Amino acid sequence: MKQKILDSGLVRRLSGLRFFKYLTEHRVFGRFFNYETITYIIAGVLTTAVNYVVYFLMPRFGSGGADIVLANCTAWICAVAFAFIVNKIFVFDSPSMDKRTVLRELLPFVSCRLMSLGLETALIYVTVELLHLNEPLFKVISSIFVLIMNYFASKFLIFKKEA
Repeated sequence: MKQKILDSGLVRRLSGLRFFKYLTEHRVFGRFFNYETITYIIAGVLTTAVNYVVYFLMPRFGSGGADIVLANCTAWICAVAFAFIVNKIFVFDSPSMDKRTVLRELLPFVSCRLMSLGLETALIYVTVELLHLNEPLFKVISSIFVLIMNYFASKFLIFKKEA
């Protein structure tokens, strides 16, 4: 699977870009920009797209806040399910689909995502509501923090390679 992705036209075009070559061949950056981190970022962008599409396609039956909460929760669930499948198969190359393995990976994946949701919500609340700091800036900062946290949780706790 990994080789098919590496051989795809999109990846070949990206790898031909000067900026991409600089990142992957640089003495320091090259350690961090590899197949796994790049596919993780792509998976994150696609997961965000799933979240937004589901959120905005959810029917609104009234003008109350309950519809927004329902739409957001449904979008989050769909995005986490999508992220699990994409990270399992494409990013961390964990092809086993037997029930025991999937559950062993799914439960900590969802748990970590719930913790990161809580952490991101707390960070946004403290920085925006309590400290009255710039909302878009701190949404981006908290999202980057959560992205990094989720990557390490997925790599070292959830989809870790057996020694």
